[in-house]
Parts: sequence; C-alpha cells; structure tokens
Amino acid sequence: MANTYTQIHLHIVFAVRGRASLIPVARAATLYSYITGIITQQGQKLLAINGMPDHLHLLIGLRPDKALSDLMRDVKANSAKFVNEQHWLAAKFVWQDGFGAFSYGASQLPAVIRYIERQQEHHAIHSFQEEYRLLLEQFGVDYNPQYLFKAPQEE
Repeated sequence: MANTYTQIHLHIVFAVRGRASLIPVARAATLYSYITGIITQQGQKLLAINGMPDHLHLLIGLRPDKALSDLMRDVKANSAKFVNEQHWLAAKFVWQDGFGAFSYGASQLPAVIRYIERQQEHHAIHSFQEEYRLLLEQFGVDYNPQYLFKAPQEE
C-alpha cells in the first residue's frame, strides 16, 4: 500500500479457557517465542509479550493490511496447537473465545511495555478479572458481565 502511513499500537489481552492456570511457568518463554514467530510471520511487529499461567498480554504494532481478528485467530489457534503438540499438559490446551484490544499512542508505549513486563508484580495484588474489568472501564468499553468470563464449570 504505497503512500500509506500508520501508527497503530494495540495492547491485547486474552485468557486460557476457563481462566485455568495452564501455561507452565517453565515453558512460558518458549510459548512467547512461538507467538512472536506467528506475529512476525504475519508481517506485524511484537513490542512486548508477557503473562501469567492463565492469560497473556501482547503489545503489537499493527499494519493496516491485516485485520486484528484474523491475526488473533491465527495466534490463538496456532499457539494452542503448538502447546498441545508439545504435550506439556495432560489435558487439551484451549484459549478462551475473544480478546481485549486497547489502543495507545507512541508516547504511551514505554509505560505499557513496563506494565506488560511487570505482570507478575501486578498480579501479586490484582486478579486477572480485576485487571481486565479495569482496562475495559478505563477505555470506556461497554461489556456485559454475564459474558465477560466463562467460569471453569461453564466449559
């Protein structure tokens, strides 16, 4: 797309189905590297990745020739397949449906990167559910609490 100039930075959050803590801490770096490869192969730029055993945060630079929903479909499907092929878990690994995406300007990126890098510190104080609701509220995203999280018994 000649003469197209953009600056689209998105903080993306998504969870393991049922919010189960299934991402093995010892394997997280391998999963993050794999996801980095998926994003890079799709022609996008990963600026930060980190998470907890039950969810992930990504900060990406999105090019306008790629739909975010298509990128996330590919990231989630291919990374779940990778985890399952590695046999890290006795059960099948699946990401929860949907994701949250929040946009930031270039001047905000250092703070967002620090936030993503410090997930372990942050979650010593706040649960994923608190964090996610706060992000939705800070960005003025309307949501129905009934559909926000699927509890493990609903799977």
